[in-house]
Amino acid sequence: MKNILLLCGGGGSEHEISLLSAKYIFDTLATCDDYKVFKVEILRNGDRIDQDGYLCELRKAGEIFYPHSEEIHKLDFAIPCIHGPPGENGIIQSIFELMGLPYLGVGPEASQICFNKVSTKLWLDALQIPNTEYIFLGEFNEVNKHRAQVFFDQHKDIYIKAASQGSSVGCYHVNKEEYLEKSLTEAFKFSDFVLIEKTQKARELEISVYEYEGQIHASLPGEIICPDGFYTFEQKYSKESKTHTDIVAKNIPQKISDEMKDMAIKAFRGLKLKHLSRVDFFLTDDGKVFINEINTFPGMTPISMFPKMMENNGHKFKTYLNNIIQSST
Repeated sequence: MKNILLLCGGGGSEHEISLLSAKYIFDTLATCDDYKVFKVEILRNGDRIDQDGYLCELRKAGEIFYPHSEEIHKLDFAIPCIHGPPGENGIIQSIFELMGLPYLGVGPEASQICFNKVSTKLWLDALQIPNTEYIFLGEFNEVNKHRAQVFFDQHKDIYIKAASQGSSVGCYHVNKEEYLEKSLTEAFKFSDFVLIEKTQKARELEISVYEYEGQIHASLPGEIICPDGFYTFEQKYSKESKTHTDIVAKNIPQKISDEMKDMAIKAFRGLKLKHLSRVDFFLTDDGKVFINEINTFPGMTPISMFPKMMENNGHKFKTYLNNIIQSST
């Protein structure tokens, strides 16, 4: 019997989504007789509680401790199911590394690189992987406001994005000059760096990339179809959302599909990712493919694309998860 830590919550903007993903993973592991799962939520005030509501602590020796009973359980493996900080920016991974506790997902450095939209773009450039035209700002001052103005004047339709946020938090579509400065002001409230991208008139596609039995696999592209054009946090998770998804995107030529899969695997290898990631793409009307973002711990909610695309690719999520745990412990 292996003791599995399933860590969720975190207190960030995606706290509630993390809980939904954790439930999916918890329910999956509950069907395995080999595991005792400790689902621990980091509350917004920083306390930790398990699935039964008991306060607990994580100790540097890779243990979970219960103050009320003084019980100690040695942990064998961890799943950092936290979307956004501190789960996707390398902090939790660094803690697990210090504990000597094996865990699901990419390491601290790759997490930090991919969570920051600016550093992701710089790495994609260095790896010669096509991505959207952009500039980035590291300070909100007159010089950078002028740079943003010049970029807007050049393209007339842009996205302004807080560099270190997920689920479209701190992202603003700007196609009128009067919205430019306000959007920059708001974006800098969420992050020390701000990315500005040329808007792409394109389909939004996703590929699940994951390791299974020593091989890197890439699923067929799936598609997010958003009638409102901008896939906001609300569009992703609201029950009233009109957005829908296709596990296999329709009318994608084989050549384009293969190109996307090759790019996804190249990014996975080049950025030294591990276990799993979701790579998001733009496919323009003239057949150009750009990587948009890399999500190092994709959503695992009932409507999330990652596990569905994996299973459509021939690998059951339960079998995959079991394989990772067994090979890591």
